[in-house]
Amino acid sequence: MNIFLFGAGYSARAFAKVIDGQADFIGGTTRDSAKFSDLKKDGITPFLFHGTHASQEIVDVLAGVTHLAISTSPGQSGDPVLAQFGKTIRHAMPKLQWIGYLSTVGVYGNHGGAWVDENTPCHPVSARSVERVDAERGWQQLADERGVPLAILRLAGIYGPGRNAFVNLANGNARRLNKSGQVFNRIHVDDIAGVLVFLSLRNEAGIFNITDDEPAPPQDVVAYAAELMGVEPPEEADFDTAPLTPMARSFYGENKRVSNKRIKALGFSFRYPDYGTAFATMWRDGSWK
Repeated sequence: MNIFLFGAGYSARAFAKVIDGQADFIGGTTRDSAKFSDLKKDGITPFLFHGTHASQEIVDVLAGVTHLAISTSPGQSGDPVLAQFGKTIRHAMPKLQWIGYLSTVGVYGNHGGAWVDENTPCHPVSARSVERVDAERGWQQLADERGVPLAILRLAGIYGPGRNAFVNLANGNARRLNKSGQVFNRIHVDDIAGVLVFLSLRNEAGIFNITDDEPAPPQDVVAYAAELMGVEPPEEADFDTAPLTPMARSFYGENKRVSNKRIKALGFSFRYPDYGTAFATMWRDGSWK
């Protein structure tokens, strides 16, 4: 099993740590050569993603890759991996067996708090989610042309070590915004890694919502983290009058409850099925840091 990660960031590196013992090779890209040493510590052979052209170094290594995982963000000009390496993936990867694409539940848009699943039509609200829908279609077209299974993982809000309400509380920048009826799903990075291992080892195809079982108001999560830490939570602030960046405010424009029944029907069990389980574990073992 030879794995290549386009975008060896937070989620992809967690996947590499888990799959390391079952892979003969793991390569991954970064746009910053200063991150090479950190990637090597995670068992990833680093490659520089230029953003302007397909480097021959990456083209050469792709010839022996069996499993691709894409964790890069598209932009207004489209998906950068498809743009620069689409031709290589189509015609110069004879050993390719599986592609995994990390997307977002943002593709569903706003449903007023109602439940959605993988059969729900995509009605993205934000520009970044529109770009994700286009990228999903592009990868599906490529996979169909190649006759290779493609798994699209639609991820909820990601948290885990170094990225959670404990960190925000410790740093003094936690907020409890209250918008009536607003809920979000979440997913611990270890469960993203677990799903990638599960699907890649099976060469499974399909669209899968990767999310917890408990969509909840964001202010409740902060309050629970504060309770575990033994500190006072910040006062609730009204969403409508709170000073927010346009990006932060846009996240609250989408309200839905996301079902994960499809991936569980395949036999996958989430390590952290709800934020309560995850936060209690992170606080107990110190893995929140």
